[in-house]
Amino acid sequence: MIGRKKEQEELLRRYRRNKAELIAVYGRRRIGKTTLIAETFRNQFTFQHAGLSPVEKEQKEKPNVSAQSEVRRQLKHFHHALVSFGLQGGSEPETWLDAFYLLEELLKQKDNGSRQVVFLDELPWMDTPRSGFLTALEGFWNSWGCLRKNLMLIVCGSASSWMLDKLINNHGGLYNRVTCEIRLSPFSLYECGQFLLENGIQFTSYDLAECYMVFGGVPFYLDALNEGLSLAQNIDRLFFQKDAILRDEFDRLFHSIFVNPEIMKRIVKLLNRRRGGYTRKEISDLTGLSGKTLTSCMRALVASDFVEYYVPFLAGKREAKYRLTDPFCQFFLRFVEGQQKKAEQF
Repeated sequence: MIGRKKEQEELLRRYRRNKAELIAVYGRRRIGKTTLIAETFRNQFTFQHAGLSPVEKEQKEKPNVSAQSEVRRQLKHFHHALVSFGLQGGSEPETWLDAFYLLEELLKQKDNGSRQVVFLDELPWMDTPRSGFLTALEGFWNSWGCLRKNLMLIVCGSASSWMLDKLINNHGGLYNRVTCEIRLSPFSLYECGQFLLENGIQFTSYDLAECYMVFGGVPFYLDALNEGLSLAQNIDRLFFQKDAILRDEFDRLFHSIFVNPEIMKRIVKLLNRRRGGYTRKEISDLTGLSGKTLTSCMRALVASDFVEYYVPFLAGKREAKYRLTDPFCQFFLRFVEGQQKKAEQF
């Protein structure tokens, strides 16, 4: 696996400790969180489950589907995972409290004294409206999980705002319960070069730099490059041809990461207008956002590596600014969004 050595070492160090661990891994969509955890533990999980994406949920076809139906869908999927990992007995859960009780039963059945690694992927997707998911997770960890010295619970999510507000900075039952947080950032330019070489792509230094300015250090985008095409041909294929796979990625990206995607996109589009960025007051004046809402939005954008917070040289803290630094967003907003259809081979 390219890069991620520091993160792997930390995960393995926590694995070797004789102590209950609750580890939160977060970062933007497509950044390789699942791959990191799967490669580190070689898929040797006592239990593994991933929430169902709200982007693909039934509401697209049936807008009147109730919140309760969505809870049922997530619970059914969770129960199927429990059965596939060997749960014996227990009917399909009616609530998340029932679901986590069944997870306790599964872990008891499989407990032979060795380390038990439980991996819950895309945790924010499970927390559907009025589901009671977070309360059930609190109950599972506080009353049972934290007392099991051989239990290592790894939770993962692309919705950085949810991971920060509801889990890492939780002021309720999960306050100060996360024993380790890992924020996964995009590849560096050097790591991008290594990743492309691993995929049989050997760009010149100039093309590599230009590639980074288009796709950033996001492994999923780099993995989509075709080794038989030039960089320009790849950009045409991925962004501008009919049914290009990244043509709608900007919208998908924000809708899958944030609970308030339209607000986030509005902030990002504003920041894209000035390379040096804007102060918090300027952002507030131009977007109409303020208080905790603006604070939460900016913190999530920084945590997801879309935006950088910095103090200009010789300026005071009151003049600190936020600027858009994500190459993919910069390229998309400059060259893709709102552009008229281009000719073939553009």
